[in-house]
This record gives sequence, structure tokens and C-alpha cells, in this order.
Amino acid sequence: MAQPKRKASPKPAPAAVLSLDDRGLFINRELSLLGFQRRVLEEAFDPFNPLLERVKFLSILGSNLDEFFMVRVAGLKHQVDAGLDELGPDGLNAVGQLDAIRPVVAQLMIDARRCLHDSILPELAEEGIEFVTIQDVDEVTKKRLHDYFLQKVYPVLTPLAFDPGRPFPHISNLSLNLAILIRGTEGENHFARLKVPDSLPQLIPIEANGKLRRSRTQRFIWLEHLIVAHLGELFPGMEVLEAHPFHVTRDADVAIQELEADDLLETIEESVRQRRFGDVVRVKVNQEMPDQILEILVSNLEAEWNDVYRVEDPISFVRLKHLLQVDRRELRDKSFIPRIPPALDPKLNEGADLFSTIRRGDILLHHPFDSFDPVVDLLRKAAQDPDVLAIKMTLYRVGRNSPVVDCLLEANERGKQVAVLVELKARFDEESNIEWARRLEAQGVHVVYGLLGLKIHSKLALVVRKEGDTIRRYTHFGTGNYNVVTAGLYTDLSLLTCDEALGADATDLFNHLTGYSAKKSYRKLLVAPVDLFERIEALIKREIEHQKQGRGGYIIFKMNALAHQGIIKLLYQASQAGVKIDLLIRGACSLRPGVPGISETITVRSLVGRFLEHSRIYYFRNGGAHDLYLGSADMMPRNLHRRVETLFPIEDKRLKKYIREDILDTYLLDEAKVRTMQTDGSYARNPHRDQPKAINAQARFLKSR
Repeated sequence: MAQPKRKASPKPAPAAVLSLDDRGLFINRELSLLGFQRRVLEEAFDPFNPLLERVKFLSILGSNLDEFFMVRVAGLKHQVDAGLDELGPDGLNAVGQLDAIRPVVAQLMIDARRCLHDSILPELAEEGIEFVTIQDVDEVTKKRLHDYFLQKVYPVLTPLAFDPGRPFPHISNLSLNLAILIRGTEGENHFARLKVPDSLPQLIPIEANGKLRRSRTQRFIWLEHLIVAHLGELFPGMEVLEAHPFHVTRDADVAIQELEADDLLETIEESVRQRRFGDVVRVKVNQEMPDQILEILVSNLEAEWNDVYRVEDPISFVRLKHLLQVDRRELRDKSFIPRIPPALDPKLNEGADLFSTIRRGDILLHHPFDSFDPVVDLLRKAAQDPDVLAIKMTLYRVGRNSPVVDCLLEANERGKQVAVLVELKARFDEESNIEWARRLEAQGVHVVYGLLGLKIHSKLALVVRKEGDTIRRYTHFGTGNYNVVTAGLYTDLSLLTCDEALGADATDLFNHLTGYSAKKSYRKLLVAPVDLFERIEALIKREIEHQKQGRGGYIIFKMNALAHQGIIKLLYQASQAGVKIDLLIRGACSLRPGVPGISETITVRSLVGRFLEHSRIYYFRNGGAHDLYLGSADMMPRNLHRRVETLFPIEDKRLKKYIREDILDTYLLDEAKVRTMQTDGSYARNPHRDQPKAINAQARFLKSR
């Protein structure tokens, strides 16, 4: 397959004078992460995607940018406030990064709205899906909308005045608001703020003649447009001069002072409550907002002027997700039924239970193409099996209405020992995890909240079962979370095994997490922060040695992000030795490929498609012996040094071959959804992506399920 030609990089100096510490060899992580958002936006532009899926990508972009400001920009602002002037590997300090970020974000917002207004909205209209305002509807419809406003919306609204007797109201994080200018009875002007309630439907269908239209045409009005059209009802006897939407993003990075926290659960609960009051890091307003109103907002929000973004309607792209509720399946991706592997299909294995199936050989699941049900089934059968003595699990992001937690509660009710490590510090899942932790504790389950200073990011479950005179351990290791919803949206891998060494390692790890342990190594698992970095370092150096000895060094890493300076330097060293390196990195990548004399044998590909690429795979050719590790860890400083992470080996030759040839090779052959990183840090799409026979890795996985 022809690959896009790499552009010559103007940034790095000639290889002869480059050292591996040269700042030109490292791409800024934040700018690289914004590059990923650009690739998400490209999917919204792509006419080959179903129309409502393009809307979905715009909503995802909006959500990603919200999180980027709440966490990444907020973190940089903390550094500036603290007076930290430390330079990153790329040579930028916090101020320099903020200055570099702002124009990139501004252009993303401009291009996203161009995509919506110039492409998606006209195509939606052609399909009979239209957005209207009050001015667009007839008098009968206006009356009907007025009645709807009075009955369903008006009682929920709370206008808040701002004057010498009433302080400026708090604007909560990510809320959509209206800044309203009113003229009083004596000609004086007043300012008021009105929050658009998120508890109400955000898209209101327009009816015709008292019935929903029977044709394909579906018309909607946004809730804030309906409210603006009826503001006179909220301010009787006064003249509403103008109203402008605005949206505030606040610092949402929860800081936990664990050494001073007597109760970690209560401390995190309070921190989550305080999130809505964090410092303002972004203010979005519409293009028409006059300076006098904007001055009121910026001053009272204590925001900085360079954190203000003027944008075209809609203010918040996240709210486009409400359009996905429209019942137009022909405008969405085709639905599919995840596969049940033959070894687990009850129709093909009558009378066999899951435990005996696992004893016959390791089972690998490739989600979402393979169903997540076998993982839940393992826990359910473990809960109900009288021979199961104990279940131990880590829960990082479990979601709401979780069948996984239901299985644990049932196991506890049946008298089994159940120990669950709930990571309370899983960002933006704290509230859900607190809820589950309290429910599990209330039922008598042993709940542990993690280790001091570390997040527990590993994904593993251990089932201890009595079989005759022996005790056997069944383990599930995964690259993704125990969340049945995201298991249908993310690509991940699961291993079901009763390997003795892996079971013993899992036991040791749980003992470390729930008790005390100074264990420095494990039998087969690679565990951070114990030895994962050192083991990866040794594996890379082994490939260098294979290459020097003429045995053809080859490395494939598939992960979400690469930003660890030490790992990047090791990969540069491997490339200098001639090791072939293929990197499949969904998001941020700080490594610069194709630099003469430094990274000429390295390719970096990013795949953005229907499913979020989430699996982590680490392959080393090892002179033909082929070592493969899967797990929860990306090659990031936080993953290798500030989290408990695990990588687990795949030793079954059949499964190794499947991952290497059926999964990794398919990704490397992708033409439709792949972008190849250029030496300057930009990404180029494959020139053959529009051809009918262009390989789409995710589509191929769907067909082969």
C-alpha cells in the first residue's frame, strides 16, 4: 500500500548536530492533543460518514474541547499562577503553551462551525431535519409554542438580577446562560442573567395542526431560542433590549491533599462539589454580544480577556448530541450484534460451563466486535457458583446501572468474600464511583479506595474457586473499563485465563492494593510504578540487540498517547540502530518521526473511526519468538510513575498469531480512517481513502465477527 509522502521538517537541525535531548525532537503534548481534535473534526467533514454520525463527531469535539480546557488549560494556568517557569521537553513553558494553544483552538471553533453551517445543516434540511426560530413559523405554531413555554418552561426559569443590592450570580461550569439587557419604566438599563435549564428537553419538536408531521420533515427549535422569544413573560412591564447566550468553562481538575485527608471518600465528594466553583478558564459568547455586556461578564467572572472566544451559534457543540435522538436509522451507522466466540457459544458447547471452557485454553475477546457479555457472565457465574470462595476486582470507570456491580452484590449476599478497589479519583467519574462505593460498603463488601498518591488504573478481576482438593484462580485482564456501555463504543481487548502464574500475580497485586507490600517484581505481569518502565526499557533494548545481530528488530506499539520522554528517547535509539517501529497512537504523540539520523525507521499512524480506539498492545519481534503484552497503560509519565498499571503477556501461540496478524496487521493496512504523522507534527490522510476497496480496519473487524 502506498503511504503518504512525509514532508521535510524545517524544525530539527541536521542530524549530525542533534542530540536526543534536542528540543526540536519533541512535539508539545497539548498541541498534539489539539491535533487529535482536528482529526475528530475531519470525521465530521467526511461525507462518507452517515449524516447523524457527522453530527456526533461535532458533539464529541465539543465535549473534548470542554475537557481540554477544564483539565489541560487549567493545569497550565495553575503553573503560571504558581510562578513555575519550567520548560518542557519541547522548550515551551506554561505561558508559551497557553499562547500557542489559543489560536489553534480558535481556528478549530471556526472550522467546526463552518462544517455545521455550510455542510451539515444544509444536508440535514435536505433530509427533512430543520432548525427554526419563532420568526420561521406560522401564527398557529407560535401560539402552540407560547403555550408550551408557559406550561413547561416558564415555571423552571429563574432570572437573576445584577445591581447594587444583588450580587453577580454564580455561573456554574459548562452551563448555557443568557445575558439580558432590560430597560426599566424610567428608561434605566438593567442586566440580568438567566440559566437555560439542562433539566428540560433542549430540542423542542415543532408540531403542525396539532399533530407531528407525518412526512419525513422534522422541525425543531432550540430551548434557548424559545426562551429568548418569550423573555417578556419574565420581565413584565419592562422592555427587553437584547439577549445573548454565553457559556462558561471552569477549572475542573480535582486536587486531593491525601496526606491531610482523614476520609478520602468525603474529601473527594467535597472536591467534586467545589468543581462547579473552579476558576474560569474559558468564556464563549456569540458574535453579536456588545462590549458593554461582555465587560460585565469578564469583570464579574474574574476571567482574562484572552480566555474569551467569540463564536457563531450554537455556543455549545456538546448539545448537538440531542439531535441523535431523532429516529432516522438510515442516517446512522448500521447497527450490529457483537459476536459470541465459538468457545463460549452455548449452542455449540451444550453442557459446558464457563470455568471448564477457560480451563481448556485462554480466551481473547476483541470488543466491541466480540461481546462484553462473557466478562459479565464470568462474574455472574462466580457469584452464583457454590464453589467460588472469593471475587476481587478493580473498578475505574464502571458507569451507572452496572450489571458488574450487581454481580458483586449478589456474590456478597451469597456469602462469598468480595473485595473491590474503587478508584475515586477517576476524573469525571468521581460521583458515579462514590455512589457505587457507598452502595457496596452498605452491603458489607470490602471496599478499598486506592493507594496514597496513586490512581489505580489497572483493569483486572480475580475469581478464586475450590475445585476438589485444589484452589484455582480465574482472572480477567482487560485494556478497558468494566463499563458495559463503553464496551460497545470503544475498541478493547479482554483475556480470560486460569494461568497459575498470572493468577498468583493478580493475588499479589490485590494484596499490595488492599494491604501492605514491598514487592519489587512479578512473575509475568508488568506493573507500574514497580517495574513497568524498566521492563519496557529492557524489551526495547533487546530489539536493538536483535537488530545489531542481524535478527531484524521490530516493534509495534498501539496506545492512546505517547509523551514519556524516556520512552521516546529509547525509541529514537532503536531507530538509530535500524529497528523498524510502527506506532499506532490515537491521540497525543510527542515523538517526531522521519527525522534523518534519528527516527527514519519510525512511522506514526492515528486512526479515528466509528469506535474510539482504546486498546493498548505492545509487540516485540524478539528474534521471531514474538512477545506480546496488552494492558491499561499508555506510555505517559502519569501511567508509568503515578498510577498502578498492568501489562499482561499473551503466551498462547494461537492468540499471539491472531493479535499480530488479524488485529495489528489490519490496523497497519488501514487506508480509509488512518492519518500518518509527518515530520513537522501534522497528519496526512491516505490518498486512496475514497477508493471503494480502501481498507477500513474497523469495518473489516465488523465483517469478520
